[in-house]
Amino acid sequence: MSDIELNKRQEEILEIVKNNGPITGEQIAERLSLTRATLRPDLAILTMAGFLDARPRVGYFYSGKKTGQAVVESMTNMKVKDFQSIPIVVAEDMSVYDAICQMFLEDVGTLFVVDKNAYLTGVLSRKDLLRTSIGSQDLNHIPVHIIMTRMPNIAFCFKSDGLIQAANKLIERQIDALPVVVEHPDGYEVVGRMTKTNITRAFLSLAENHDL
Repeated sequence: MSDIELNKRQEEILEIVKNNGPITGEQIAERLSLTRATLRPDLAILTMAGFLDARPRVGYFYSGKKTGQAVVESMTNMKVKDFQSIPIVVAEDMSVYDAICQMFLEDVGTLFVVDKNAYLTGVLSRKDLLRTSIGSQDLNHIPVHIIMTRMPNIAFCFKSDGLIQAANKLIERQIDALPVVVEHPDGYEVVGRMTKTNITRAFLSLAENHDL
């Protein structure tokens, strides 16, 4: 991987830390006339890339590392199990109407469908439910197993997978969520979900962990 290319603000942050480190995120923000929240993504990138090091209650230090390998090492240590959220599962015989209600009540964009043994059999997206709701069909009499995406056409991930691997699946399949599964002899048990929001939160967490 080639050296990371920094933007103008990130270069300014590096200069401030070089000349004044150790320095807290709040102090850096004051010098740039910005809020701490605005700087968090930049500080996350600089820390992940190895340009900066940070110590709680002390501040940011300039480390001078500029190799792309530092980015790879940081990201590969981030695993699905550390950032997955609770899955919302529904039964195969649930009606489309009830599934729509469930999706809104849980405030999620994807439902995972399981059989009587609680094994993954399908996935329901907002698009699936919207497509079915257009027209004069009685949604109370259409079970979700008729409209869901079925195995083996479901992308999923395991708890031990890296976030980069999960992110690639989300992008390649152009989907909003992956079920996190545990493999059993007769099927896959859904134990979590990994969304684009989870991925974003995970990478920003490197800065959040050093909220100085």
